[in-house]
Amino acid sequence: MSRVALVAGLAFLWLPILLLVGYAFSASPIPFQLGGFSLRWFAALAADERLLEAAWLSLRVATGAATLATVLGGLVGWVLARQGAFRGRALFGALAGVPLVLPEVVTGLSLLLAFVGLQTLLGWPTERGATTVLLAHATLGAAYAAVVVQSRLSQLDRGLEEAAADLGASPSQVFRTITLPLIAPALAAAWLLAFTLSLDDVVVASFVSGPAGTTLPMLLFSRLRLGLTPEINALGAAILALAGLALGLAAAMLHRSARHQGKAG
Repeated sequence: MSRVALVAGLAFLWLPILLLVGYAFSASPIPFQLGGFSLRWFAALAADERLLEAAWLSLRVATGAATLATVLGGLVGWVLARQGAFRGRALFGALAGVPLVLPEVVTGLSLLLAFVGLQTLLGWPTERGATTVLLAHATLGAAYAAVVVQSRLSQLDRGLEEAAADLGASPSQVFRTITLPLIAPALAAAWLLAFTLSLDDVVVASFVSGPAGTTLPMLLFSRLRLGLTPEINALGAAILALAGLALGLAAAMLHRSARHQGKAG
């Protein structure tokens, strides 16, 4: 029974994706109809400058937002995990985790009001675009990064750091040689999570972006309201291929690292 449930669950998750890939290679101009093998929609996708421009903007914004979110979230997680009890700790932790529980509509509206207020008081930002989207996504991703880093630091054996300090290592050396390598997987996971959240977001970006800040999800959403096209299927297949390639490279790197560790042992 458990195997049947597993197969049914996997089929429910993967059949729509496999159908999308099949439609992407269909020669039919109707998005939901198979009509022979063709690469015409991938060629049309490569010629769609507006779509490629939005995709490139989304990648830049997601990379910057993930990096900023990992730095800020890592600092927040460090404070919550290592600074112990201090005045206002409960309020600090609650404010750091607010984006985790707030609906994205509320988050987007509050960030929009914040940017409008900053523009009124300081004259910055002069317009809403890629920068405001990046800051908004970093704010959202920092909350997730803080949870990941705090969890890893809470499980870390403090004895390793104390032993290094007893042997004469300075606090910066302890952090660089002991703490940072141990929390590196958590930082990488936080970065990937924030990157995915930014790349996938529509709601928050819709509030804080302008004409010069149209990301790929926003462009796709606007086009889908006019009807699905085979180019969208081709884009989905291309994203799936890139994600599979990234996962394959990550698995290969982990396997290679494990093999080297085994030889060293």
